[in-house]
Amino acid sequence: MSYADTHGTVLGFDLGLKRTGVASGDLSIGIAHPLTVIQADSTDARLAAIAGLIVEWQPVLLVLGLPTHADGGEHEMTRVAKNFARKLESRFKLPVFMVDERHTSTAAESELHERGIHGKKNKALADAVAAQLILQGFFDARLIA
Repeated sequence: MSYADTHGTVLGFDLGLKRTGVASGDLSIGIAHPLTVIQADSTDARLAAIAGLIVEWQPVLLVLGLPTHADGGEHEMTRVAKNFARKLESRFKLPVFMVDERHTSTAAESELHERGIHGKKNKALADAVAAQLILQGFFDARLIA
């Protein structure tokens, strides 16, 4: 999981069927930050929202969480995410890296709970924080590789 460039903005995504968390970071710093949550019920609406973020942030690559069962086995959302990654690459002509996202949603909710953020506010932020954890995992893997 390496990438030749050492600088430039990266957008990370925690894909959901209704909400998609978004995080941002820079390759030179290697620190991810929660950015926003896209509310979209369709792939077309999700891609349109992402198009706006790409225009605004000008990323050099994209990172997408790859959901799997706890044992690493694939399920329906694994296939949805892989298909979405292909659509991102095709539409935006950017490299897309997929990162294991097991337990990121649980970790994000736990982190927000520890900070005293509960209820609806927690749900809204949890997807962006999960995207942050996914993107941070990508950055951390680059440092090790």
